[in-house]
Amino acid sequence: MEQNLKIIISGGGTGGHIFPALSIAGAIKQLAPDTEFLFVGAEGRMEMERVPAAGYDIVGLPVMGFPRKPGGKMLTFFLKLRQSMKKARSVINNFQPDVVVGVGGYASGPVLRAAAKMKIPTLIQEQNSYAGITNRLLAKKARKICVAYDNMDKYFPTSKIVFTGNPVRKELLEGLSKVDEARTFYKLDPDKKVLLVVGGSLGARTINQSMMHGLEQLKNSNIEVIWQTGKFYFDSIIKELEGKEVPNVHVHQFLSRMDLAYAVADMVISRAGAGTISELCLMKKPSFLVPSPNVAEDHQTKNALALADKTAAIMIADNEAVEKLVPEALQSIQKDDLLIELSQNIEKMAKPDAAADIARMVIELAKQK
Repeated sequence: MEQNLKIIISGGGTGGHIFPALSIAGAIKQLAPDTEFLFVGAEGRMEMERVPAAGYDIVGLPVMGFPRKPGGKMLTFFLKLRQSMKKARSVINNFQPDVVVGVGGYASGPVLRAAAKMKIPTLIQEQNSYAGITNRLLAKKARKICVAYDNMDKYFPTSKIVFTGNPVRKELLEGLSKVDEARTFYKLDPDKKVLLVVGGSLGARTINQSMMHGLEQLKNSNIEVIWQTGKFYFDSIIKELEGKEVPNVHVHQFLSRMDLAYAVADMVISRAGAGTISELCLMKKPSFLVPSPNVAEDHQTKNALALADKTAAIMIADNEAVEKLVPEALQSIQKDDLLIELSQNIEKMAKPDAAADIARMVIELAKQK
């Protein structure tokens, strides 16, 4: 391009929004190395740490999530929304972006709405199989909407939809060949199958409760377990495990080498966030999905069903997990035919070039501007 691009990427709140945002930025840099980026997130959320750690500038808005119940928080929400809209306009005026990309999360709404009013091209990256109300409203002014699931024309204009899949951290793919290194890193028996249990960086209460409930079965199984508890639950679980000899269960607060964990896993237990599902598809991993009931519009259940309906994963409801999750996972991990079927079906849903496809679209929008 004749001049350097200036791109704003807005959103965050969870790794499921932040990792795609960083992947898109990385893919744009590969195609247009001199691009200048500014991220916009929500004050106090994890993007305010993760984005600078990845080498990008970020501005925080005082925006918060919409309260689920009437009360004093409702007034605070509208006050912060108004402040965020004003700050978003100021940020866009100062930075003068060619394109604004929204990846979901609290900050996406004010930034994309302000950009659209200022006639700046916007692109939405919708990660879930169920579009939230904010993205449905923003879609009216967006130029392109990148999606990861079929039948999204229920929520968005068909003419704007592009099926790209969700961007995934490229280092995960690079780690798939490092099985021997992974076994050494996690101190695993090379003759045993491996069950990987993750609930996100903060943790998943139900998954952790299910693991504790099935601890004796795990101990007596002929498998190795890598269990990420998340930081909210790690201390209490370690305390609960005191005096219990479970040498085949390896407990971690956070998995610093997720690439190696995926590489060595024969089966994965996880929540059903869109980013995680995209990773599982790309890694071709047989999975048990336990959708979180504590997310907007129950979108994780819809994500999980999109796979379960194609025998690409096994879904267990959150309220059934404590009793069912461990025994069913232990049975399934020993069925090689089932593992092969799940792996082949989930691979069909992978979109390995998602970040590059979205990057090309962003650059094309900038040219149109």
